Amino acid sequence: MVKTGVDFARIKEQMLSDSEVKKEYDKLKPRYELISQLIKVRSEKQLTQEELAKIMGTQKSNISRLESGNYNPSLDFIIKAAHSLGKELEIVLK
Repeated sequence: MVKTGVDFARIKEQMLSDSEVKKEYDKLKPRYELISQLIKVRSEKQLTQEELAKIMGTQKSNISRLESGNYNPSLDFIIKAAHSLGKELEIVLK
């Protein structure tokens, strides 16, 4: 069986060897980790973006933009999303 496509781990490693790319990656990492967690919980609860938006009292487009990383939401919006998913937001400074 022939493997097709690209090895993401290898490409990521190569890209992160560039100090400028690594700096930007590290800067954005917390945002994308949070987005990933929100998507995971929403999926586990079998909610669509539209259903979550309705619970939150917002529009589906806001959830879509949040999950795609094309939106820089307020802390209040993130807290509301977490609560709507039955979760608490915990922020830790390291």
